[in-house]
Amino acid sequence: MFKKVLIANRGEIALRIIRACRELGLQSVAVFSTADRDSLHVKFADQSVCIGPQQSSLSYLSPKALIAAAEIMGAEAVHPGYGFLAENADFAQICLDHELTWIGPSPEAIQALGNKSEAKRLMNEAGCPGIPGSDGPVADLDEGRKIAEQIGYPVMIKAVAGGGGKGMRLVQKPDNFESGFEMARAEAESSFNNGDLYIEKAIVNPRHVEIQLLGDGKGGCIHLGERDCSMQRRHQKLIEESPSPVVDAELRKRMCETAVHAASELKYASAGTMEFLLDAEGSFYFMEMNTRIQVEHPISEEVSGVDLVKEQIRVALGKPLISQSRVKLSGHAIECRINAEDPARGFAPSPGTVTVWNVPGGPGIRVDTHVYQGYKIPPFYDSMIAKLIAFGRDRNEAMQRMKRALSEFVVEGVKTTIPFHLEMLNTPEFIAGNIHTKWVEQYMEKQSEKAAAV
Repeated sequence: MFKKVLIANRGEIALRIIRACRELGLQSVAVFSTADRDSLHVKFADQSVCIGPQQSSLSYLSPKALIAAAEIMGAEAVHPGYGFLAENADFAQICLDHELTWIGPSPEAIQALGNKSEAKRLMNEAGCPGIPGSDGPVADLDEGRKIAEQIGYPVMIKAVAGGGGKGMRLVQKPDNFESGFEMARAEAESSFNNGDLYIEKAIVNPRHVEIQLLGDGKGGCIHLGERDCSMQRRHQKLIEESPSPVVDAELRKRMCETAVHAASELKYASAGTMEFLLDAEGSFYFMEMNTRIQVEHPISEEVSGVDLVKEQIRVALGKPLISQSRVKLSGHAIECRINAEDPARGFAPSPGTVTVWNVPGGPGIRVDTHVYQGYKIPPFYDSMIAKLIAFGRDRNEAMQRMKRALSEFVVEGVKTTIPFHLEMLNTPEFIAGNIHTKWVEQYMEKQSEKAAAV
């Protein structure tokens, strides 16, 4: 169906897709802004084209520029990666309207699952348990307050079109509901141009556990096990691992079967991730579904032996989906997101020129990155500069390999989160697997209090 793929993204995920294309015998076209001219994804693609200036709105977020690049370079398919326009149903439809194969789920699926209240309704119909709350967007403040009283406090107020922690407020008691509602609505309107909100019960100190799925768009669907993404700060994932240290075989079976059944009912196509909140009693609740490849997909690849990006492309080519029986989950994998940020200054971005870049290696170590010595990290985009993945026969071996790799990972010229990751991996709570989605923030607050008391 196609022989040349335009990659509508940048950085390490663009390079990851280029590698998958090359292994499948397909040509790749990289796009880049003027700020990304020296990125590795530009150097290693078969062809490359500048699509605009440093501003994302005029380059990576411009459907017009991307479609023009595809037509000029003769690309027949588009892979969106993650972020930017990856979950934009309109862009997916524009690609199809220009007779470009979209390597991802259908625009209809992206639209439906990208709307959190609609996704919740669809998943409930498909038998996927959801968090108690409103059936859809609430009409106004009074309706929201009534629903909060019905389900009981604490509650979460969430933007219908939300993502990345934007447009969310935790409300502990009725007296704070109005202020939380108005702040969430204002942030939602500012971030997504959509102020619609819905209300749901707040699950206290949950874990974030997600199921990696692959669908063929015809009702066929398989899973690649679960990932635990509970190590977060301000709703941004820091460290992920697979399998989860608290999910046993019986719970894994229930979660994976639930996710596969729901995705099959929707006739979902391509890679997707169903995200759940897991409480202390082992009950799990549907949170959202990401209709794209995830940043943390490498750990699922390591424990399953399945190349997710190649399988995305194979599905788009009309090839049959691999069978569930071919997926053999074994070992343990951990991923640390290495960001050009300064933890000592509240994780402030640290762009600049990388003067030293020593990447770790050895048994069980994988590094996905677009950075090299002498590379200038631009200040205009996401601060992630590498994904460090460690694989071992069990969790202990994976952790030891990760700590070794972090100690070998030397970056100078910019600040990074490497020391912070080492600190996290050496905490008794992480070693024991005894964490939740608010644990990092609580840990940092305690450390600040100790420092202030000295």
